[in-house]
Amino acid sequence: MNPNWRSFLESTEAAFDGDTNELTTFGDAAGELKAAGSQTVLVPLTHLSLLEAAGEDAKSFLHSQFTSDVNHLKEGEAQHAGWCSAKGRMQASFLVWRQNDAYRMLLAADLQEATQKRLQMFILRAKVKLQSLTDSLLLLGISGPQAAESLGDAGLAIPEEAMNAAVSGEQVVIRIDSQRFIVAVPEATVAALWQKLSVKARPAGLPVWRWLDIQAGYPLVTLATKEEFVPQMADFEKIGGVSFHKGCYPGQEIVARTQYLGKVKRHLFRLRSNSPLSAGQHLHSPDNPDQSCGTVMTVAPSPAGGFEALAVVQSNFAGNVRLGSLEGPVVEAAAVNP
Repeated sequence: MNPNWRSFLESTEAAFDGDTNELTTFGDAAGELKAAGSQTVLVPLTHLSLLEAAGEDAKSFLHSQFTSDVNHLKEGEAQHAGWCSAKGRMQASFLVWRQNDAYRMLLAADLQEATQKRLQMFILRAKVKLQSLTDSLLLLGISGPQAAESLGDAGLAIPEEAMNAAVSGEQVVIRIDSQRFIVAVPEATVAALWQKLSVKARPAGLPVWRWLDIQAGYPLVTLATKEEFVPQMADFEKIGGVSFHKGCYPGQEIVARTQYLGKVKRHLFRLRSNSPLSAGQHLHSPDNPDQSCGTVMTVAPSPAGGFEALAVVQSNFAGNVRLGSLEGPVVEAAAVNP
């Protein structure tokens, strides 16, 4: 994490979990969560990293690696994308947008270094430059009824439609949905922008953004869930992250076969639990005692108390789910896309 950015956030009462980049709260974790449901919140997205692929072969290279249709991604558009192993399991998930003939890719910070190194292995003689922008471009999330107004007051261009990006100088705003935006900001201007946005938006910790991801049904692959799922298990095709009309990419044959043979038994579910959960934790069902029936992806405290999560769960056992073992706490599961 950029040390200057961390120091600035700490000066605004941000609290981190030890020496990690996990920004937990700005002093009132419960109040921040409650605010997320109806007010505008501003979150430093320290759990994400940013990669850039540039060069005349960048488009064809990414198209040959990712599950999405990068070839048809236009300037100013954004799309979800997955990167699979040869077995069709997701090694990483991305939010990709095209900017100035380059492609920028948001992914989980704990996967950035390994993902960049492995992608680099496949470039070979292609004219592609892959680099991390994580320390030079910092990431903010803003969500709520005054999010667009706050961005406009700060002088930023605002995309009119979801999954579009708007550039204002060196700053980029990506509209995720009607009230949620991600902003990539150069280090030199991030503090001033933070001050402007926080006039109408309440600063909040990462648990708030993860809770918003859970409400939106956005399945972020992290180190804890790397290579656990084929894309359809996480309903990744439902958010436009998989194209079934493009050519080969790693794992494409398995992803396509899974789709056309209708063999997807696991899907994305929202969980509610009175007990703490963690990403990568296994779920079990007394109705299927021989093996796990699911895996937790994203977890956040619930504004109503307890915890909420996204998880991949075997659909026919979703009505009787336990956490961690067959004797573990009962977990309520509801399909994200019933």
